Amino acid sequence: MSFGILVQYILPYKNLLFQLALGLLAGSILQLIFPFLTQAVVDIGIQNRDLNFIYIILLAQIMLFIGRTSVEFIRSWILLHMSTRINISILSDFLIKLMKLPMPFFDTKKVGDIMQRMSDHARIESFLTNQSLTTLFSFVNLLVFSAVLAYYNMMIFTVFLAASVLYLIWVVLFLRKRRELDHRRFGISSNNQSVVIQLIQGMQEIKLNNCEKSKRWEWERVQANLFRYRIKNLALEQYQQGGAFFINEGKNIGITFIAAVAVVNGQLTLGAMLAIQYIIGQLNSPTEQLIGFVQSTQDAMISMERLNEVHEHENEEPAEKMYMIKLPEKKDLTLENLTFTYPGAGNEPVLRDIDLLIPEGKITAFVGMSGGGKTTLLKLLLKFYSPDKGKIRLGGRNFDHISPKAWRKQCGVVMQDGFIFSDSIAQNIAIGEEVPDLEKLEHAVDVANIRKFIESLPLGYNTKIGAEGNGISQGQRQRMLIARAVYKDPEFIFFDEATNALDANNERTIMQNMQEFLRKRTVLVVAHRLSTVKNADNIVVLEEGRILEQGTHGELIQKEGEYFDLVKNQLELSS
Repeated sequence: MSFGILVQYILPYKNLLFQLALGLLAGSILQLIFPFLTQAVVDIGIQNRDLNFIYIILLAQIMLFIGRTSVEFIRSWILLHMSTRINISILSDFLIKLMKLPMPFFDTKKVGDIMQRMSDHARIESFLTNQSLTTLFSFVNLLVFSAVLAYYNMMIFTVFLAASVLYLIWVVLFLRKRRELDHRRFGISSNNQSVVIQLIQGMQEIKLNNCEKSKRWEWERVQANLFRYRIKNLALEQYQQGGAFFINEGKNIGITFIAAVAVVNGQLTLGAMLAIQYIIGQLNSPTEQLIGFVQSTQDAMISMERLNEVHEHENEEPAEKMYMIKLPEKKDLTLENLTFTYPGAGNEPVLRDIDLLIPEGKITAFVGMSGGGKTTLLKLLLKFYSPDKGKIRLGGRNFDHISPKAWRKQCGVVMQDGFIFSDSIAQNIAIGEEVPDLEKLEHAVDVANIRKFIESLPLGYNTKIGAEGNGISQGQRQRMLIARAVYKDPEFIFFDEATNALDANNERTIMQNMQEFLRKRTVLVVAHRLSTVKNADNIVVLEEGRILEQGTHGELIQKEGEYFDLVKNQLELSS
């Protein structure tokens, strides 16, 4: 993301920019008239004691003031309109990019880091609208008033120019240190956001483990770091402002002295001296704005770098890569010598040399001890990750060549950590649809055995649930996720501990309801509760990322191997 790309956010508002240009040009012309009016009041009105002339000049100044104020009001409204739209565009593009990134990106990024990057965009928006436009016309004012100042007195103009250059050099000297502090601010602020999010989301665990004090101390340590950063930042600003103030005030005093001497020597009239003082006042503001623009440019560049870190990541579906959007007719899944290791998790593979056929239209179950790689295998089949070694094929086609979006469109998924949005029950089940299909919705809640609960609520399907709505139990949450998968009506079903939070009666009812729905669909089930997988067409036992054995329930019981031991431990089946 370069400045050229950022300028593209402004280009759609060419008409507004033209209006701003006219307004600011009019404001500059109106300001330019003031020093001449001031000189006229002193040199003509006061010197000739012409009160009527002074009244006329005063009236002209009032009219100019009203004109400038009106221009400023219009400019503020136009800037608000532009900045709001640009703000939304930058954020929207960032979110679009985020949603195109693969899952491993989110495994390595803290929530606070991403939120801080989103907050940082405000500096870019301010730079594009307020700072850059204001500075552009401040530069015009600077040129115009500098020319008028040079017309009045070349020596005073030379002093002003030399002091302004010195002022700029002084500020630039601090840019490198400001950059270092800004990077530190970003790190501390993102960590602060992450800690606060954890405090709120983890309140249940904090209370259960009586660790309120330690977690509060953790937050206070972050605040102490923020305080130390603010002290260093304040010290830097004081050094910078102290030197700038010294240069600026020294310049003003020097110019006043030179102008006074010129009046005494008859080189300037008193009115011209007052006009020069007014011009210097008008020049100081653009000079400070230009200096502020240098700092804003640096801030915008740093923020652009942070956003660019995200924009540079390769999309889950790179534009230059051709993907199959239509799935092959034959939809058997074949895993060949599959090995996978999580990024940053050391060199220990989670899955090792997996060879497996998952037939189309059949139920395949994965069982075994925790940490065996069952959920990871589902995530690979959902294209969240790519294998380190080996191949996955769908109907003989390379899985890598199939569009992740097209594939997931045909997948209904209930994961252990499935997310419930802060939205109505209907929108949580018919996720992604503005107007849910009522017939499909009722079928989904019937299969998930949650109709009775929904109808007991005052607002029924319109009841808001999730983080900002009414609380629901783990069992109700899980049934909601099952209803979501059923509503999607997919060809492939992925269940990762889909019924582990349900009581035996609910589980039995849902499994009976699911029998008709699952017919002729390819189903992959991860379960610790073995009663849910007894009827699977193929049960795969995983341990430490390897397949130990596979077969039907009856076949595996007869082998009296690892599956037999798992069943015996759960169901107390005697050997």
